[in-house]
Amino acid sequence: MVRAAQRSEGAARHSVWLEDRARRGGRGGGQPSGLDRERITEVTVRLLDAEGLAKFSMRRLAAELDVTAMSVYWYVDTKDDLLELALDRAFGELELPDPEADEDWRDQLGALARQYRSLLVRHAWLSPLAGTYLNIGPNALEFSRVVQRVIRRSDLPAHRVTSAIAAVFQFVYGYGTIEGHFLARVAASGMSADEYFRQSMREATRAPDPQAAEVLAESRRIMAARGGENVSEMLERDFDFALELLVAGIEAMVERG
Repeated sequence: MVRAAQRSEGAARHSVWLEDRARRGGRGGGQPSGLDRERITEVTVRLLDAEGLAKFSMRRLAAELDVTAMSVYWYVDTKDDLLELALDRAFGELELPDPEADEDWRDQLGALARQYRSLLVRHAWLSPLAGTYLNIGPNALEFSRVVQRVIRRSDLPAHRVTSAIAAVFQFVYGYGTIEGHFLARVAASGMSADEYFRQSMREATRAPDPQAAEVLAESRRIMAARGGENVSEMLERDFDFALELLVAGIEAMVERG
C-alpha cells in the first residue's frame, strides 16, 4: 500500500480523485465480502456526524463496520483518502439549480449560498476538510460548475467572476463554520440555543475588564436594535442581510462596467 508519507515526498498530497479509476472499486481479488467504497463512505459520514473529526479513526470505522482495519485498506490507502471521499459525499447532498433555467441569477445564488451554509452547519467536520483537500470530487466540481455559471449570468466581466465567488462563498464558509461551532457548544452544554446565548451574555458582561464590559454592552445595544426573538431568527436575519449586501455589490460592479 502507498502510504501518505510516501506520497508527500517532494510533492503535494495526492488526491484520491487522481488515482486510477480501476482502483476506486477495490483492489480486486480477495477483498472482504459485503464491503465497498459506497458503504464505507456512508458509515464514515455517519461517524463524523455523531462523534466528530477528532475522534474518527480507521479502527473506529472498522469496528462500526464489524470488520478488521486491514479490510478497509482494500478500498482506501489512507485515512486522508477516506475523509476526501466523505467530503465529496457531503457535497452530493446539495440540490443544485439549473443555471440555464429561466430564473433570476440572484435567486439561484441565494439558494446555493443557503444550501452551502446548511451543509456546513449539518456536517461540522466539513469545514476543516474543505480547507485541507483539493475538492475535486465529482459532487464538489458540479457545485463549482453551477456556481460559476450562475455568477456569470450576472453579467460581471469574466476576470471578476472568481472575485465575486470568493466574496459570496468565503463569507458563507465563515458564517456556516462559526454557526456550526456555536451549535456544537450549545449541544455540549445541554441547554437550548437561547438559554446558552442568554447565559453567555450575562457572564460575559460581568467581565472585570472595563473595556471588555464596554464593548459587550455596545454589542448588546446593536443586537437589540437588530431585533429577533430568538437565536435562530437573529442568525437568519444577519445571514440574509449580509447576503443581500454581497448581491448588491455584484450589481453595483456590473453597473460600473
